[in-house]
Amino acid sequence: MAASTEEVPKGKREARTVLPPQLSGGPHGLGDPDDKSLRKVEETIMIPAKMKEKAKREKCPEEIIAFGKCSKEQGFMMPFKCRGQAKILEKCLSAWYENEEFQKQCKEEYLEERTFYRATGIKKKLRRKDAML
Repeated sequence: MAASTEEVPKGKREARTVLPPQLSGGPHGLGDPDDKSLRKVEETIMIPAKMKEKAKREKCPEEIIAFGKCSKEQGFMMPFKCRGQAKILEKCLSAWYENEEFQKQCKEEYLEERTFYRATGIKKKLRRKDAML
């Protein structure tokens, strides 16, 4: 094997990875911040989870509260006594999950969060804590 013409300073090694550059590059080795392509796990798990969280928090809070109140009041009988509230909640959530504009919005928010993380190395939860201080 021929030696390279560039000398690597002692104690410094070249970082090697089996990952493609868009997943291992970037300023912090977390991926290219400008890459907008999605992996399969992001499409099937991460974005739907974001949609579920956002729909519960922003789009159907009254239905969530009504179902939660019924569940507390009914206890063990909840599966039988709260079917009406459960169906209303399910309809509300399903309507938002199937809304293409909502899907696109959640995808864009996810990509913005991922871009910020790849550029700075700061996760979303840590940003919220810093903002509260």
